[in-house]
Amino acid sequence: MFLPEILNIFVAESFRQRIFCSKVGATDSYIDRFCDYLKLERNYSDRTVQSYRIDLELFSSFLDRTDRTLDFLSVSQRAVRAWVAEMMENDCRPATVNRRLSALRSFYRFLRAGNIAASSPLTGIKGPKGKKPLPQFVREGDMDLLLDDTDMGDGFEGMLKKAVVATFYETGIRLAELIGIDESDVSLDMNTIKVTGKRNKQRIIPFGSDLAVILSDYKAVRDRLPSLSSGALFVNAKGDRIPRHQVYRIVHDLLGRVSSIDKRSPHVLRHTFATAMLNHDAELGVVKELLGHESLSTTEIYTHTTSEELKKIYKQAHPRA
Repeated sequence: MFLPEILNIFVAESFRQRIFCSKVGATDSYIDRFCDYLKLERNYSDRTVQSYRIDLELFSSFLDRTDRTLDFLSVSQRAVRAWVAEMMENDCRPATVNRRLSALRSFYRFLRAGNIAASSPLTGIKGPKGKKPLPQFVREGDMDLLLDDTDMGDGFEGMLKKAVVATFYETGIRLAELIGIDESDVSLDMNTIKVTGKRNKQRIIPFGSDLAVILSDYKAVRDRLPSLSSGALFVNAKGDRIPRHQVYRIVHDLLGRVSSIDKRSPHVLRHTFATAMLNHDAELGVVKELLGHESLSTTEIYTHTTSEELKKIYKQAHPRA
């Protein structure tokens, strides 16, 4: 066994000893140790870890309000069911309740793996069933109007806006993936773009000649900025990698010009890409690979979207519908 492998095993084992074997006095310490595990062992993002922390703290707060004699190690199934009932009475969406229960299940798996908890109070607990809302998307005609007939300006800001929206629509990538694109990830000769998705998985996505022209025009203007401090493809006016909030604002404002849908986010453009692909007879497995989905069932929701759209058009057009 090579020395680096031995060192990796040693570091990992030291981490487990620190996580599972140190003495804990307060409930918050269990949460802290679990979050350390998610970040350092599971390589979860700060955003995801913070989401887990908030869900666990909500459950801890519920226990404090309802029965101060209970803690994470003495809580029962009855207490978990009471928490679910309270969330439903407060009009929490089923998806929110199920996400919080999922966080709690992961937490108790962690405690049991470290021999901290003997059992999980989540055993036998089922979350509420809720109808999944169909993803919203922008109609193809509205996207054509936005990209072909909407004046966004010839300067850097205008070219940036058009390049951002066009890249989302023509590749279906996520917001974090777009922000993370480096200039070296894009080939205008091959018309491909390499993106790094969830769990650092990379995939190559092809794109068409229209986007190639847009990106080429954008890069020509971007390269004239006074400074470019990173190798990022998309940057702000200072030459720094574009921040998340700026991308969101660009998409939100531009979609508002052509569409009246409630949600106007980068993820809506991801839905729009998938819906357009399936409407034009792309195979479901191909769309799955382009989107970077782990499971085909995740992609199948877009088949429901296209079916609903067909039903809507039929009802509007057929005289006996």
